[in-house]
Amino acid sequence: MKPQSLVAVLLSGVLFGFGLAVSTMIQPEVVLSFLRLQDLGLLLVLGGGASVTAMTYQCAPRLFKRPLFEASFGRHAASLNRQTLGGAALFGIGWGLSGVCPGPAIAGLGAGNGMLLYALGGMLAGAYCQGWVASRRAPASRGT
Repeated sequence: MKPQSLVAVLLSGVLFGFGLAVSTMIQPEVVLSFLRLQDLGLLLVLGGGASVTAMTYQCAPRLFKRPLFEASFGRHAASLNRQTLGGAALFGIGWGLSGVCPGPAIAGLGAGNGMLLYALGGMLAGAYCQGWVASRRAPASRGT
């Protein structure tokens, strides 16, 4: 990755974390009250983020011949299958029980909420287990 790309990623991450902090999404109590439909303020955050992302994904490739720091725009192949649906359900259950999502958890650590280390530890353990299971299911000739 080019140095200017790394700087852009770092600045984007700082801006994202700042936005999460301002929106109070780094506080699990606020997220849980949103998920219980007691405080719908985060609905504005969700709607704003989804709108900006959708517009960017649709408009950027049309307005620019290439990204600022890369040769071309990439495409991420996504498939809707049993593993995707199961992973999404498991992620949603974990988020609903803890009120913690990966991005806000990291931003919350930056704001001094050390209790989020437990949630991040659980996420890392889950990611490791998923990788282990996926590697056991993959065919032996995956590299060819």
